Amino acid sequence: MSLKTLYKDTAAKALQDSLGVKNVHAVPKIEKVTVNTRLSAKKDSKFIEILTDTLELISGQKPVITKARKSEAGFKIREGQVVGAMVTLRGERMWDFLDKLVNVTFPRIRDFRGIERSTVDRSGNFNFGFKEHLAFPEVSPDAVDQIHGLQVTVKTSAETKEEGMALFEALGFPFKKSDK
Repeated sequence: MSLKTLYKDTAAKALQDSLGVKNVHAVPKIEKVTVNTRLSAKKDSKFIEILTDTLELISGQKPVITKARKSEAGFKIREGQVVGAMVTLRGERMWDFLDKLVNVTFPRIRDFRGIERSTVDRSGNFNFGFKEHLAFPEVSPDAVDQIHGLQVTVKTSAETKEEGMALFEALGFPFKKSDK
C-alpha cells in the first residue's frame, strides 16, 4: 500500500478522531517536500554537475541551482556564486518520494536506530539531513565519485509539533520510541 492511499484511507480519519478535529479539511496534511544540497568550499563545476545529476536521479525532477544572495567574506562566498541545488516536490512525485524515503531509504542507513523526535519542529515540519547520499536506492555506490550530503524537508499544514508528530507517525515514519 502506498503512502498516499494509506493517508487517504486510514491515516486522515484516524488523525481526525485523535486530534478532535471536526472538519476533515482541518486535518494536517503534507504540502511539499524539498530536497537540497549545498556546495562546500569546492568551486569545481564538475562537482556542481554531480550534485544536480544526483538530485535529479533521486527526485525524478530537474533541480534548481541556488546562488548566494549576498557576499560573505567569512565563508569565502561572493554574491551570485553557486552555493547549492534544490528540488521541490508536490503531488504524485512527492508521495512517491516519501514512500521511497520511509520504506526503502531509512532502512538502508547504516546503524539506523530510528529518527530523533527533534527532527520535527514546533510548526510540525520534518527536517532530516543525510550525511551520505548513498542511502537512496537510485544511487549506485560503484558509480559515485564524490560523496555528499542531502537535506530533506517535509512541509505540513500542521500548526503544532504534536499535530506534525501524529501525522508522521500515522504515515509510518520510523521514530525512536520515547523514554517516558
